[in-house]
Amino acid sequence: MTREPLESDVAETAEAVSAEVEDDSLAKIEAERDEYLADLQRIAAEYENFRKRAARDQERLVAHAHERLVRELLPVLDDLERTLEAAERHEEAALVDGVRLVERSLRKALEKEGLAEIATDAGFDPHVHEALLTKPQEGAEPGSVLEVVQRGYRLGGKVVRPARVIVAE
Repeated sequence: MTREPLESDVAETAEAVSAEVEDDSLAKIEAERDEYLADLQRIAAEYENFRKRAARDQERLVAHAHERLVRELLPVLDDLERTLEAAERHEEAALVDGVRLVERSLRKALEKEGLAEIATDAGFDPHVHEALLTKPQEGAEPGSVLEVVQRGYRLGGKVVRPARVIVAE
């Protein structure tokens, strides 16, 4: 006598198969999660190493730039020392020549670093000039620069210090 599968037997079998499938599926999902977590941890470690390496490279670049600038300014310091020695000996002509030499040396060193004087002959520009005073001047066009009180400079394209000027009304 063959027995017909009972509904309860079919349900039990279905539940068992379903549990097995869920266990397999859950194991696959957990394995995938672990793989993603390992990838994320590896990427985080690589990023941290990159960040540290970039910081070290930046520090090295800054140190090199400082060293180069100091090397450029050392001759200026030497010229200044010679000028002070001449001043102590009361050699006025040598003192004036020495100060001029120091000024030229310093200007040359700074120009090598990209420093450029802001022009004042094209008229007043509020982006690069600072008007200290306006005064009437016969024969001068309004807005023209009458006098430069303090020179202004750019480093690259950026204004480091605006030119301080007196402007015609």
